[in-house]
Amino acid sequence: MKEGWDYKKLGEVTSTINGLWTGKKPPFINIAVVRNTNFTKDCKLDMTNVAYLDVEEKQFSTRKLQYGDIIIEKSGGSEKQPVGRPVLFNIKEGNYSFSNFTSTLRINNKSELDPHFLHYSLLGAYFRGSTSKMQAKTTGIHNLDFKAYLRLLIPIPTIEEQQQIVSELDLLSGVIEKQKAQLEELDKLAQSIFYGMFSKKEWDCKKIKDIAIVKIGPFGSALHQHDYISGGTPLVNPIHMKDGRIEADSNFTISDEKKKELSSYLLKIHDIVFGRRGDIGRCALVTQKENGFLCGTGSLFVRFTININPLYSLKILSSSSVKQYLLENARGATMLNLNSSVIEGISIPLPPLSLQQEFAAKVEAIEAMKAKVRQSLKEAETLFNSRMDYYFN
Repeated sequence: MKEGWDYKKLGEVTSTINGLWTGKKPPFINIAVVRNTNFTKDCKLDMTNVAYLDVEEKQFSTRKLQYGDIIIEKSGGSEKQPVGRPVLFNIKEGNYSFSNFTSTLRINNKSELDPHFLHYSLLGAYFRGSTSKMQAKTTGIHNLDFKAYLRLLIPIPTIEEQQQIVSELDLLSGVIEKQKAQLEELDKLAQSIFYGMFSKKEWDCKKIKDIAIVKIGPFGSALHQHDYISGGTPLVNPIHMKDGRIEADSNFTISDEKKKELSSYLLKIHDIVFGRRGDIGRCALVTQKENGFLCGTGSLFVRFTININPLYSLKILSSSSVKQYLLENARGATMLNLNSSVIEGISIPLPPLSLQQEFAAKVEAIEAMKAKVRQSLKEAETLFNSRMDYYFN
């Protein structure tokens, strides 16, 4: 706790309003209703697909959202995403309410507590895992113990200090958003260059089975608990693939003995490794850094037997058309799976190698810019988390 700051329970400084049910008794009014689907992972409000419902005027009159309200996800969540996400309602005009899977907190005295400051405080509690200890699971749905939630201690420095802290955190958050937008724009640039260079001509096409080797990772029974060690050879599963790159887990590795036993599954530079279970279509290029890593049980790899530029092949195999083909041909009742024949059936165009290399040079320049932005983004996120921890932990 910060010296000189007052602390109060959340329930002492806010009033709770329960969510809205679909109307049954007229008169009705058609309004926008905020649901869990309008909460982003980083606890911001996304009104892209807001629902418009007919609800009772009587119910709406006591549940109309006001600027500065905090909407709490009361039911929902998942194993990887605990229930209890808080979002700040920052819309000043219009008729909006919130669903019965949420509750709204309204500050009792805004001269004592700033809504943006309260949101950051609750955001800090959420990402520290406070709500994960307050959830109960019933029939597959995670429910927040709201009584326990209202006992959270909220720091209350002077209103001037709160506003200063909000300004600092907003500035850092804005930098992070701009850097994420930069990465998206650079991805679009690479996509635009790709289509500009290769979509206007008909090139000879070959199926993967005729120009590459496709190999599925070892069966799960090939690896046991005692095979995993710290500091060994990393595995590459779908979770380790991001934006065409491999981000291996140094704690998720196998011993040298097991590596020798599974040597036929070791990745080589310029292989394209695919996720074959769950997140269909995720793929990444093996670079010198990952040369010799193990293809995981949830992955498969493509190893070309012809001279093809690796960055060009990655772009082809990560394209939206290939992903759609994979989704249409994956099989599985509870979880989609890919087999090697599906990958082997992909047909890819083969423009002249010189054109592939020209494209690769442009992509490498874009990737160099992305690397700088990613580093700046990492530094900004680290600073933001540090300041959040300083003020709210």
